Amino acid sequence: MPRLKCIVSYDGTQFSGYQVQPGKRTVQGEIEKTLTKLNKGEHIRVSASGRTDAGVHARGQVIHFDTSLEIEPARWQIALNSLLPADIAVSSAEIVQQEFHARFDASGKEYRYFLLLSKHRDPFQRNYAYQYPLELNYDAMREASKQLLGTHDFTSFCSAKTEVEDRVRTLKEIDFYEENGMLVFRFVGNGFLYNMVRILVGTLLEVGNGRRAAGTMQGLLESKDRTLAGKTAPGHGLYLWKVFYDED
Repeated sequence: MPRLKCIVSYDGTQFSGYQVQPGKRTVQGEIEKTLTKLNKGEHIRVSASGRTDAGVHARGQVIHFDTSLEIEPARWQIALNSLLPADIAVSSAEIVQQEFHARFDASGKEYRYFLLLSKHRDPFQRNYAYQYPLELNYDAMREASKQLLGTHDFTSFCSAKTEVEDRVRTLKEIDFYEENGMLVFRFVGNGFLYNMVRILVGTLLEVGNGRRAAGTMQGLLESKDRTLAGKTAPGHGLYLWKVFYDED
């Protein structure tokens, strides 16, 4: 039975997150509904590289599923996109080995967070970037970012609802740049905890606007206390940009 790996993009605005939830519209639910149609009523279970929350978007979510249908990968992409709702799109499809797993084989991820640098609302960006009106000290934010790089226990930077006990992660890259009126944060690491990127953004913004000293990041990490870090930035500015595998 072939196993397919697909890269999926979605606009998270109208979803209650990626994972299936009873009575709610989810990305996984829509994909599985589409696969059920293609497989003549047979339910196909989809596995993803990870979950995204309500309102969070993806440019490079990775999924896999098994199917008895003998269809060329290029035809799979066409077939799926013809039936999926307009806010989900499959950008590639390929047959992989049965041992491949979208979640457990992932070696890293890249997330990006978009801020609209404006004192005025833009109705066309309200679901895709967090409007931020305050001036920011980029030098202070870079100094703080350097302290967060490397392998640390990120308990202070994850939601209190985080279920996993092992909260040690490795942040390989943190950078940010201005583009078309946006400030874009870029985070690359071997894995991320629940709400970790959004809390990192919220904390770095407090450094940038002067409410928090740049040199306090090491102390925050050592405290392992979520209440001492910054606010959780809104979900609609966050994008799962890319998932890395060893072959990448």
